[in-house]
Amino acid sequence: MVVLSYSSLNQFLLPDSCMSTNTPSFINEIPEIDLSDPQAKTLIVKASQDLGFFKLVNHGVPFDLISNLETGALNFFALPQHQKDRAGPPDPFGYGNKGIGRSGDVGWLEYLLFNLNPEVVSPKSLSIFRENPETFRRTVEEYISAVKELSCEVLEVMAEGLGIEQRNVFSKLPRDERSDCYFRLNYYPPCEGVEGMKIEEKLVGFGEHTDPQIISVLRSNTSGLQICVKDGTWVSVPPDSTSFFVNVGDLLQTMTNGRFRSVRHRVVVPDTSKTRLSMIYFVGPPLNQKITPLPCLLSHQEESLYKEFTWLEYKNSTFNSKLSHDRLAHFHKS
Repeated sequence: MVVLSYSSLNQFLLPDSCMSTNTPSFINEIPEIDLSDPQAKTLIVKASQDLGFFKLVNHGVPFDLISNLETGALNFFALPQHQKDRAGPPDPFGYGNKGIGRSGDVGWLEYLLFNLNPEVVSPKSLSIFRENPETFRRTVEEYISAVKELSCEVLEVMAEGLGIEQRNVFSKLPRDERSDCYFRLNYYPPCEGVEGMKIEEKLVGFGEHTDPQIISVLRSNTSGLQICVKDGTWVSVPPDSTSFFVNVGDLLQTMTNGRFRSVRHRVVVPDTSKTRLSMIYFVGPPLNQKITPLPCLLSHQEESLYKEFTWLEYKNSTFNSKLSHDRLAHFHKS
């Protein structure tokens, strides 16, 4: 466990004005959706409009696969620092420690970021497997394959719920062989604050942001995730290690012309004596894919709220901005 001084601790603490507010009535109302439920399409659309966030149960991803990946990831993060550093610094892919992105954001975490786009070569992503090339690589690939299929099923149910005749209008993007998807493993190590100072719920693991992609599919083994609801209140999401959480991202908000809400979220460290691990699959389109509201979702005389842009243009914009910025604001029509 790492002990921090006052000076080094401050950069990871939430300002008092940004502290979380737990709302029990809301916590009990996080939509829990079974994809086999005939009402799933209606429930997913409502959750995506109201919160931009929901929980998936009976998702079909084997728990053994989830458990094996968690074990492999924890084994990697338990390696001596000099061995982990062989897969870093991030470019932005590979191993990272504390620093997030190119704009000075920091968080109390270590991570592995994999680039799944075959058109973009990332040697750092491959070097992650150096220490255990067979088992870890195979587990990561099997997990990604299973969660990709789950993601596509969710997107097809969304399209059906929106009344779109072309059911694969969203899912064809990640299924494209040039799709630009990412996979991220975030590890939040134990931390001990200075003597007499409690830092639970104040230590930032990953600062507030929206995800830039279409959707994100998240699995986490403990608490710490918080989402921002419409009135600006931050609320904690109860952990569920057997289920997945789905976030609506900026691209899906754009393609639905604002009908779906890209959810602002963050991670705080709720118990500084324990570790936290999350696995996130980010669903992205090909880099040259033009992003604009779907004409079939624009009602009579309804105008697009957003300028047309490619995923590459938007990705470059987000990577060069602070996490907390409203990155879609640059692409709103005036």
